[in-house]
Amino acid sequence: MKTPAIPEEDLHAFADGQLPAARASEIAAWLEQDPTQAEAAEQVRDWRWQKRALHAHFDPVLEEALPPRLVAAVLAGASRQEQPRAPAANAARWWRMAAMLLLSMASGVGGWYLHDIGDDGRHARAQAPLVLARQAAVAHAVFSADLRRPVEVGADQEQALVTWLSRRLGASLRAPKLAPLGYDLIGGRLLPGQSGPVAQFMYQDAAGQRLTLYVSHEQVQNRETGFRFAQEGKVNVFYWIDGQFGYALSGGIARTELSRIASSVYEQLSPLTSSPPR
Repeated sequence: MKTPAIPEEDLHAFADGQLPAARASEIAAWLEQDPTQAEAAEQVRDWRWQKRALHAHFDPVLEEALPPRLVAAVLAGASRQEQPRAPAANAARWWRMAAMLLLSMASGVGGWYLHDIGDDGRHARAQAPLVLARQAAVAHAVFSADLRRPVEVGADQEQALVTWLSRRLGASLRAPKLAPLGYDLIGGRLLPGQSGPVAQFMYQDAAGQRLTLYVSHEQVQNRETGFRFAQEGKVNVFYWIDGQFGYALSGGIARTELSRIASSVYEQLSPLTSSPPR
């Protein structure tokens, strides 16, 4: 008798270790023994890999101590409260503070971004290229492992994809041609950046290895132009700033090979203008 399909919510709970032991054992047996569940088993592996990648990226931030300046600011604010607040008001105030801290961590800075409150922002500007690389690495880890919907718009609609992303970013974009290097465009998507949208193009070789190119048009205050390398978990990233554009090429391939491809991307994209298509 054919085993019924496992509900997707059960697969998510199984991947996250949130099922009762009996149900988890039942699903594990199905995934291991039933050939019809091969796709589901692969999806569970991908979800677990994404979870490990996200933990590898954000756990160090969660473990950082609060900076003394932030602690002092919180205590100073509390000392200025002359009248006791109602419980609801206190709860709202602390939730707002928690939201600010979570947003600072989610920005991917790798530290407390609130460090720059009250100064001239020079540290934030210096960190911006590294933020770009880290955001690109996380986006690569999340979407390149997705077997079903890795992109929003496929390569069969490449011109529509490029036009759409260009209009959203307010700048003329194009997808580099990497077929001579063994990677074909499979599509792209729109993602949130630091202060506006960013674009992600995804490529794949014959073996299924994927690369992503993360493109930002938020680099007005940055003059960094050299190639730089970063590594986030298993993801290698080459990133650079070219005028108002920021680029980050990410993949799980060797640094030397990624560097060769990044050089080709740079050569193809360096003449880009900042005028959006009409």
